[in-house]
Amino acid sequence: MKLILTQQVAGLGAPGDVVEVKDGYGRNYLEPRGFAIQWTRGAEKQITSIKKARSAREIADLDHAKEIAGRLAALKVTLSTQAGANGRLFGSVTASTIADAVRDSGGPDLDKRRIEVRNPIKTLGSHQVSVRLHPEVSATIDLNVVDA
Repeated sequence: MKLILTQQVAGLGAPGDVVEVKDGYGRNYLEPRGFAIQWTRGAEKQITSIKKARSAREIADLDHAKEIAGRLAALKVTLSTQAGANGRLFGSVTASTIADAVRDSGGPDLDKRRIEVRNPIKTLGSHQVSVRLHPEVSATIDLNVVDA
């Protein structure tokens, strides 16, 4: 299946890239989430506008991404949530709650899709979370999860 990416997809490509993926992956994951659109001759004309917008954003965002990475490295984020007696959380910490906690701690507004939680956070304590700010710039957030 041939698709045009509309957003950054880790391990696959950047917005405007034409990719060939298996039918089920494209139909059941990429298209419903808005990460890609079906490739057609008409849609191919949109590629130039998508790539132009991406390049304009990236050039302007590189310095800005480095500045945000510096701010995030110095930031101590505390997230208060409910936990059981043995320190296990009721549920897990999501990218959305991390973005809200960063904003509440005085940090910048982050898109939850840029936050990468490799292993689910299900315990109290200190955790490290990476944020993909730019293809060349990523930052690490020190997240302290405490009982509410």
